[in-house]
Amino acid sequence: MALPLATAEACDANPHLISNGDLRALQPIFQIYGRRQVFSGPIVTLKVFEDNVLIREFLEERGNGRVLVVDGGASLRCAILGGNPVQQAQNNGWAGIVINGCIRDVDEINGCDIGVRALASHPMKAYKKGIGEKHVPINIAGTRICDGEWLYADTDGILISRSELSV
Repeated sequence: MALPLATAEACDANPHLISNGDLRALQPIFQIYGRRQVFSGPIVTLKVFEDNVLIREFLEERGNGRVLVVDGGASLRCAILGGNPVQQAQNNGWAGIVINGCIRDVDEINGCDIGVRALASHPMKAYKKGIGEKHVPINIAGTRICDGEWLYADTDGILISRSELSV
């Protein structure tokens, strides 16, 4: 797992990466969940809509310090992530999960030692059709994100970098 890196300091120290687009900040639309407020790691991308089957499949794999970034179409009609998969992600070594959509089981998620960001919470569960796209470029919070890039999150926000930043 990468060492903690303050997002504000990373921005201040890397103006050249910001100007050439190698370092981007997500728009501040995400709520902070989970016990790990600071997390980072290589990104795995997933695109789904109101369906959580592929999310669960990913989180059943070994995380190896990676961050799952899910474009859920910004749907506010149901939750695509709940407490059980987050518990599994924690146990499987995922550093964090960013959901462009909703979660549920907030109290359970807040008890897990993992970083979670989502737009909001919602009590209704998602469909289970298994439809979506893995490892594809996604666009969330004003930023294009590609599989294999790096994510850095703390209480100031979320940064996306084309490569791992040095501390």
